[in-house]
Amino acid sequence: TSVNPATGQPYGNSFPLLTIRDLVAIHRLLAQHLQINAVQLLCGGSMGGQQAQEWAIIEPQLIKNLFVIATNPRHSAWGIAFNEAQRMAVESGSLETARAIAMLSYRNYHMYGRTQTEDDDRIENYKAASYQRYQGEKLKKRFDANAYHVLSRAMDSHNVGRGRASMENALSGITARTLVIGISSDILFPVHEQQFIAAHIPGAVYEEIDSPYGHDGFLIETDQITALIKKHLSI
Repeated sequence: TSVNPATGQPYGNSFPLLTIRDLVAIHRLLAQHLQINAVQLLCGGSMGGQQAQEWAIIEPQLIKNLFVIATNPRHSAWGIAFNEAQRMAVESGSLETARAIAMLSYRNYHMYGRTQTEDDDRIENYKAASYQRYQGEKLKKRFDANAYHVLSRAMDSHNVGRGRASMENALSGITARTLVIGISSDILFPVHEQQFIAAHIPGAVYEEIDSPYGHDGFLIETDQITALIKKHLSI
């Protein structure tokens, strides 16, 4: 747990706000330290895609090719509401509940129906219920609740247009050869958000993956994603 140097006490959920731009600034410092003068391909999905856009806006000359998937130019009210519900759970002492809430946004109605529906007439001990508890327990064993809190607040801060006149103006400054991918069943980052990104980055290409996995498709559909990247880079 991080400690506040001023008090010697753990920060807890009072850790200073980090924005997406702050996270990008850290990566930029690392790149400078490593003397990286060009990034041939910058990739990011979801929150990583938010960071990738920011970096490509801040240092357009550094980023040669940009690939983002299942992300947005500004975090939506829908996404912020999901994150706040998760933070409320964390503040109540339950990272497991926060993760269970998140899982509802990562998948969708049809995916739960397909994988978590019983083939019998039971009246308790449902697959969907045990799945939610399993996912919550799994995350609790490997993740710090305060870090979860900080990262979700950082995601909420995302807005490429902040201080840059508009999102359209900010995206228009990206010079990287850009591929943007949406996922047909994503309810957390709907495809219209990726279409907006592609429409306002000069020369950007938009592709869409047909996947039943919702937002998690950006982690699961590796074959489809690989094929589209190879196509875009003409490999």
